Amino acid sequence: MDENTKNLIQNHIDTNEVCLFMKGTPDAPQCGFSMAVSNMLKILEVNFKGINVLEDQNIREGIKVFSDWPTIPQLYIKKRICGWLRYRQRNVRKW
Repeated sequence: MDENTKNLIQNHIDTNEVCLFMKGTPDAPQCGFSMAVSNMLKILEVNFKGINVLEDQNIREGIKVFSDWPTIPQLYIKKRICGWLRYRQRNVRKW
């Protein structure tokens, strides 16, 4: 991952309390997992920033390196990655 991509990803995480790296947008998700996380956040009325990784191949591949996590979506809350979808679905009330 190049330094510009790393800085861009870090900036998204630093400037948004809740940041979702996803395929598509919150209004038009492009995969079922991205839709599930986005919808969960909407139902809970969480203010979040959706980052469409499909718009930038560097971000799409870079976020996997940045987090050392191989799949998308990736949810960050208060600058920390929050694990995978099924875990979040089971533990949503603990947020």
